[in-house]
Amino acid sequence: MIEASVVICAYTLDRWDDLKAAVASVRQQTRPAREIFVVVDYNEALLERAKREIGGVTVVPNTRARGLCGGRMTGAEQATAPVIVFLDDDAIAAECWLEELLSGYENKRVLGVGGHIEPLWRAPRPWWFPSEFDWIVGCTYTGMRVHNGQIKRMIGANMSVRADVLHGSGGFPFAELGRDGGRGDETEFCTRAAGLYDGGVWMYRPRASVKHVVPAERATWKYFLRRCRMEGNSKAALADMAVGLGSERRYVLTLAQSVLRYIGTGKFGQAMVICVGLATTTITYGRGRLARRRDSGPWLSPRRSINPSP
Repeated sequence: MIEASVVICAYTLDRWDDLKAAVASVRQQTRPAREIFVVVDYNEALLERAKREIGGVTVVPNTRARGLCGGRMTGAEQATAPVIVFLDDDAIAAECWLEELLSGYENKRVLGVGGHIEPLWRAPRPWWFPSEFDWIVGCTYTGMRVHNGQIKRMIGANMSVRADVLHGSGGFPFAELGRDGGRGDETEFCTRAAGLYDGGVWMYRPRASVKHVVPAERATWKYFLRRCRMEGNSKAALADMAVGLGSERRYVLTLAQSVLRYIGTGKFGQAMVICVGLATTTITYGRGRLARRRDSGPWLSPRRSINPSP
């Protein structure tokens, strides 16, 4: 029976209660993990408190580049199971989460498996916030392309990958496309790994679900626009790395259909938000592409690895 190591990356004491809830949810699985790692990203106070107060896990400091990708790779280096599972420090897994993820690995072609991510709003969900943009809060969104149970990329809050695939493909990019620029980390990794493993696929298991905390400060118009701009910058960087954006083009068609549906049902606010969100992302993407062509650096070349030597 295949086993998994679970890696939870944390960086702030502000999420202390969420971190404890995340760990507790992993320890209550119907199919237990071989081991659980909490990787702390350059925060000594959090590191010491986690070592002192969270039992049943191995707490380690991030020894790679500062940020989420460095934390993930630190945990992956410690892991001993053939599958490595990543869970956000503010996500709560369903009891059958790990069992559902691991069942996907019965197919030898599967490189990794992702699951459903449901927003857990700390404040009431804004009436204007369309489900097509739930990716802004790190969750599964309406319009996410799933074909025969396969997806092009996983979402970082709830994903797993074969250990040999993760290490064999070079791991996550330390350029930090995600925290500084949108959802690029997982997109870049999944595209690169799929290209290296002929016939390999990424699977989506909706029953492998987690609830992802959305704090009140993320339920704002200002945050919505900020994340759209970050996404545009991320996609501009990915395009320079020769990462295909075909799924993004199909998503735009889905947005157009959603706008018509919202207008047809009298939900003009949601239709307007989709248009503004798409326009903001697209304009930022265009500006990013122009800026990179004007001031291109060696790290943007698709012929060069973006992972520096450890």
